[in-house]
Amino acid sequence: MGQSLTRFLTLPNGIPSRDCIRRLLIALQPEAFQRCFRDWIADALEPDGIGPARLIAIDGKTCRRSHDAVHGLGPLHIVSAWASEHGIALGQVAAEEKSNEITAIPLLLKQIEFHKALITIDAMGCQKDIARDIVTGGGDFVIAVKDNQPKLSEAIGALVLKHLEGELKALKHRTRETDERARSARRALLLRGPGAHGFCGPGEWPWIKAIGTAVRITTHANGSQSDEVRFYMLSRFLSGKRFGEAVRGHWGIESMHWVLDVTFREDESRTRQRVLANNLSWLRRFAVTLLKRHPIKDSIRVR
Repeated sequence: MGQSLTRFLTLPNGIPSRDCIRRLLIALQPEAFQRCFRDWIADALEPDGIGPARLIAIDGKTCRRSHDAVHGLGPLHIVSAWASEHGIALGQVAAEEKSNEITAIPLLLKQIEFHKALITIDAMGCQKDIARDIVTGGGDFVIAVKDNQPKLSEAIGALVLKHLEGELKALKHRTRETDERARSARRALLLRGPGAHGFCGPGEWPWIKAIGTAVRITTHANGSQSDEVRFYMLSRFLSGKRFGEAVRGHWGIESMHWVLDVTFREDESRTRQRVLANNLSWLRRFAVTLLKRHPIKDSIRVR
């Protein structure tokens, strides 16, 4: 290891000890540490105006064994931003609990550049303040809607049903259908301008310019079928193709989380000091970024 490091670093006092590296990572402020990587990240991303708006997925992940019962601390929860189509970690914010994602996402938005980007968030981020911050910052959103916003979810479902029953023929819409595998198909429906139809009450959710429904139909070995239906709110009336890419692209951050657990064993880490755990978490995400961009076509573990 020492001979390898001397190819890149001058180490007159030898290889730093584990304790030395630990003290350094505790001393580094996480936001400043992440800022050091941003110039490189900006160069790695395509400039605005070339191709469709880049996709940025925001999601949280819990470091399950980072809890500290002695000091009354639960496991650390990291909310991060991931450039889905480029495989690049853009930034992260640490929270004490999963429920704190609602307050962590606005802080994360202040750290990253998302002008002219399309941001995807799961249902935890379905909040008016988050939708407003994205649009105000010059971005667009595709945000999942579930029962944590029952009024909004019910309104979307009712509007989609009316459209399917032919009651809203004048409502502009787009559809998309793809067969991913022999036993799986996806169907997407986008409806434009729901506000004109008394959607969710006057003046509420003014940033919603379209609603979307994504259906995944699975045919099982015995011939039976099951479906999974998801609702989304959008700040732009996307093409059916781009809407489908945004929905599927969000799974890129889930895949990155899987790599952190399986390859980097993040869930097994017992690091309880919060600053250290935050910085180590960022180093893992940045390592995944570098490995995904490596030209060798092989698994992350092999790379």
